Order: sequence, then structure tokens, then C-alpha cells
Amino acid sequence: MVLWLDDRLGTATFARRSLRKAFPDHWSFMLGEIALYCFVLLVLTGTFLAFFYVASPREVVYQGPYEPLRGAEMSAAYESVLRLSFEVRAGLVMRQIHHWASLLFLAAITVHLLRIFFTGAFRRPREINWIVGVTLLLLGLAAGFTGYSLPDDLLSGTGVRIAYSILLSVPLIGTWAAFLAFGGEFPSAELLGRLYAMHIFLIPAAIGGAIAVHLALIWHQKHTQFRAPGRREETVVGSPLWPNYSMKAVGLALIVFGVLSLLGGLFQINPVWTYGPFDPTTVSSPAQPDWYLGWIEGALRLAPNWEIRTFGYRIPEPFFPGVLFPALFFAGVYLWPFIERRLTGDDHEHHLLDRPRDNPMRTGIGVAILTFAIVLTLAGSNDVLGSFLRIPVENVTRGLRVLVLVLPTLLGWVAYRVAGELRGREVSAGRYVVLTRTADGGFAEVHEHPRRDVARSEREPEEAARAERRAGRAERRARRALKRAERFLRRAKREERRAAQERDGTERPWKGRGER
Repeated sequence: MVLWLDDRLGTATFARRSLRKAFPDHWSFMLGEIALYCFVLLVLTGTFLAFFYVASPREVVYQGPYEPLRGAEMSAAYESVLRLSFEVRAGLVMRQIHHWASLLFLAAITVHLLRIFFTGAFRRPREINWIVGVTLLLLGLAAGFTGYSLPDDLLSGTGVRIAYSILLSVPLIGTWAAFLAFGGEFPSAELLGRLYAMHIFLIPAAIGGAIAVHLALIWHQKHTQFRAPGRREETVVGSPLWPNYSMKAVGLALIVFGVLSLLGGLFQINPVWTYGPFDPTTVSSPAQPDWYLGWIEGALRLAPNWEIRTFGYRIPEPFFPGVLFPALFFAGVYLWPFIERRLTGDDHEHHLLDRPRDNPMRTGIGVAILTFAIVLTLAGSNDVLGSFLRIPVENVTRGLRVLVLVLPTLLGWVAYRVAGELRGREVSAGRYVVLTRTADGGFAEVHEHPRRDVARSEREPEEAARAERRAGRAERRARRALKRAERFLRRAKREERRAAQERDGTERPWKGRGER
């Protein structure tokens, strides 16, 4: 049966080549896999939660076991979340695992993108995969926001109100876009249903498709790797997919599942019963969103209350920090591979990674942007910081407005200088000075690399061994090609005999060997 399938599909050659595909051994390459395993766990726990969640704004009276809210009016969505937390067996654990997994999912994507940025893994020919990765981050943000808004509690409802205001601030099309997205004026009866459909259908399907494209591009273009002796642009040094890398991947998946299960079972997160049901006339304070949306919240809190009138239209205050700033930021992130190529003039293919010190300009810019985002995230909790430090919120906001301008510039400059100094030391350490006598009796300094001629002679046996290995691989490929050609010839002969029989209109009787 296996031979029959291989004869028709040619799967043995593909499977043999795929299982021997090399994967780098460095730990940083596992960050993307952590995000993948978190997505798998999100799908599994989300499926469980979808069996009990009710996406309805219908008003009900709570009669469940949670005493402080018994007899309170609330939406059916919020009531279903309370029932899921207190009455469904393992419901609270599943809710908390789902929430922790979403936080780790976005954290892993963010750190993975930072690793790719600082090591230059986005350079040619991997610009498309960089774009796919940034798209995955945006889809993860959308999934996190829609899921965070589904419980219809007071905290998440405040976040939805902010999103409605941001969309409403877009000039010309804001009113129509907000009506289309939210199903009418906030709060609308269709909002929860639309958030639910996006959260469990549209966004997960888009994330799954983006992950498939991402993995297909990695498989086609092969992995990058850090520079080390014996590694070149043309080869990948690492563990084969089977069994070495597969066992590592399975072990990492089990670790991720176990850690998230422990977090969900031992550490409380998002206790919606303490916030109460959503009330359009009430806002909870102090409050802050999940960390992945904190930078947008911080931009809204730090931005000055400017409103501009142009061409007869008023541009509201939330437009600049809530729409224009994120749009420019992600446009720059999307286009960064092409911007750096234009600035450096480097249009070559790169399969070996840089260290941060190898490109001081990129490192300085990356540290500045990362610091800017961290300060904005802290600003998203300025009321929490003020309450914790016992400082008026206004003073905290003024201090963060200064830090968001000064600190990124300072740390970016420091990172640029440190990276340049480290690179300069390595370059100077790899050279020595030779004094040569000039014709007029003086001396001249000649900077040379140490043991250049000796290194060349030492590389010759290694290059000969590599050439021998390449010849052996070429011979094996030729033998496999010959076998494929023989199978193709046999199939062609069978097709030729079948065509001849169809032309004759009759099938010739079979003759034994003695009758031929």
C-alpha cells in the first residue's frame, strides 16, 4: 500500500527531504513557536467558552450564587460570564487560561518581532514574511480587544466606549464608520453580536491563514542563523526536523500548556464580578487596559487637548493619538525593510543574522522606539500610578509627558554609541600593525588582519572536505533523479500500451512466458 501511494504521489522523496530539513538550535528561534502554541490553546479554550457564552445585551436579573450581585440588572452576556465563572465546572479555570494565553500570545509575537528587527532577519529575501508577521501582531491586537470586550462588564465597556470615540473622530467618514462597526449609536444592541462574530470567526480564521503563510515562507526560504565558524550564507547548521527538532517542539508545547494551566489555576486575572455590569453613565477608576493596548491608552492620556478646524471640518482631539499616531507607527514598521535598504544601499540577500552591535543605527532607533512604547504603556496607567504613589494624577501626567520625549532620545543615543563602540573594538582587535621601511629611510604603518596567510592555508583542507561533501550530495541527487526517471519511463510504457489497446478496440489476451 505504501509503495502504491509512493508510486503515484512520490511522497517518499518529499518526506525524506522534509524530515531532514535543518532547524537552528538557538533558543530565540523558539519565540515564534511559543506564539503558535498559545494560539492552539486559545482555540481549544475558546471553543469551550463559546458553548456557554451568550452574546446578547438583553436585560436580565441575576439570581446566581454570587451574593453581591444577586438581584442586580445586567445583560445576558455578563450574566453568562458570571455563570461560566461560578457555576460551570472548570469554567473559571478555562476563562483564566484563555486570558493568560492571549497575553502570552501577544507578548511572544512582540518579542519575536523585536528579535527579528534587532538581528536584521527582515532583510532580503524575507520582506514578505516581515509584513506577514506585523499583520499577525495587528490581528492579535484585534482579537485581544474583541475578546476583552465580550464580558460586557464596566471596565471592558469603558474600553469599547473609547474605541467608539476614536473611530468617531475620523474626519469625513468617522460617523459612518462608527455606525457601520458598532451597529448604531453607542451602546447599540448589535455590538456584542458583531464583536462575538469577529472574535470567534473572522479574526481566528485570518490569524490561521497568516500563520500558514508565515510557516510556508519559512519552509521555502529556510531559516536564518547567527554567525559562527562553519556557517555561511548558503547553508543552515542545526538539528534535523525529525527526530531532534520535533522532540524539542513537543517538549516546548507541553511546557507552554503546563505553565499557562498553572497560571490559570493559581493566579486570578480579569475578575469581572468585581467590576460590575456595564453602565453607560459610570466609569471605573483607577483602571487600565491589558498591556498590549496600554500604549494607545497612554497616547490618548498624554496628548494635549488640541482640536483643529480645516476646510470647514473639525478634527477632534482623539484623532491624533488614537488614529494618526498608530497609523503612522504601523506604516513605518511595515515599510522598515525598504526604508533601511534605501538608507544603507544594501540590496543583497542575507541568511546570516546581525548582532545589535553590527548595526548601531538600527539598534539606536529600535531602543528609542521601544522606550517610547514603554513610557506610553506606563502612561496608560497614570491613574493607577498616581493612586499607588499617592501623587496627583496631573503631576504624573506632566512627568510622563517630559519622559516620553526625553527618555527615548537619550536611551536611543546611548544604545547607538555603545553599539558603535563595541563594533569598533572588535574591528580594531582583529588587526595588527606592521612597520615597513620606506625608500627615504623612514617607516610606514600597515594595518593587517592577523594570520591572514596562515588562515588561508588552514581553510584549504576544510574547503576540500566541503567540496567532497557537495560532490557526494550531487551524486545522491543524481541517483534519485535516475530512479524517478525510471519510474516515469515505466509509467509512460504502461500508458503507451493502454493507448494502443484503446486504438485496436480489443484487449489482447494475456500470454504466459512460454507462449511468447
